[in-house]
Amino acid sequence: MLLSIAKKSAHNVALSGARRTISVQSILHGSPEAKKAGDIEIQQHSRIVARGKYVHGFEVHQVKPEAVEEYKAAAEKYYAGIKDAPELHVKLTGSWETLVGQQDTFVHILEYENYAGFDKTTQLIRTSDHAKAYKALLPYVTSRSSQLTQEFAFFPTAPPHAQGGVFELRSYQLKPGTLLEWENAWRRGIEARRKFVAPVGAWFSQVGRLHQVYHMWQYPSLEARKETREKAWQIDGWAETVSKTSQLAKHMDSFILLPLSYSPLK
Repeated sequence: MLLSIAKKSAHNVALSGARRTISVQSILHGSPEAKKAGDIEIQQHSRIVARGKYVHGFEVHQVKPEAVEEYKAAAEKYYAGIKDAPELHVKLTGSWETLVGQQDTFVHILEYENYAGFDKTTQLIRTSDHAKAYKALLPYVTSRSSQLTQEFAFFPTAPPHAQGGVFELRSYQLKPGTLLEWENAWRRGIEARRKFVAPVGAWFSQVGRLHQVYHMWQYPSLEARKETREKAWQIDGWAETVSKTSQLAKHMDSFILLPLSYSPLK
């Protein structure tokens, strides 16, 4: 009988210890239920705010200052080459050089036919002469980064056009879990900006650096940008939008870009 009691006591102690271990693991790592709920919430937020039809790849290259012209020639051969290859099923949204911001930096945005299209396109590029063209630009590059993003549903990317001027790419690093709140606030106030300038596009990251939002604008000049922004501040709702969205961001950046000669958006 004592042996039975001892076994039962040992079993209870082990069970209690296991429960404490599970409890600690839940605190440190999140319970399976909490993790599942969080994953579902993220997926739901993406479905709510995303247009869903395309995936946009952001490719950013930092280039050696003394090799900028050589890089431009090599980048044109690669990006213009894949743009003009219908079998790849990829579109070049645009290619730009930074005028104000991180110098000697180039931004390329590619449009894929969703994630399946990204898989197919990248596989085709790896086994084609386009891969050689890409490798040819690498000696001029000091660092590279890439992200996969989706468009906001209310803000589809502009089609190719040639209007001239400069582009502004604004980047916001959001606090985790605030994407839906940011989108709601920004969508309500964006009409104030639309009265003065047509947006080029807006995207949020899905793969790569997460919780990041971009939007892009085009202006005839930096002076026109200044005047447009001043007019927007006079519209009811815009100040509230800026105040609300800035509270949801950890930090933000603004870059002034110049389109490259082969960019569909310029």
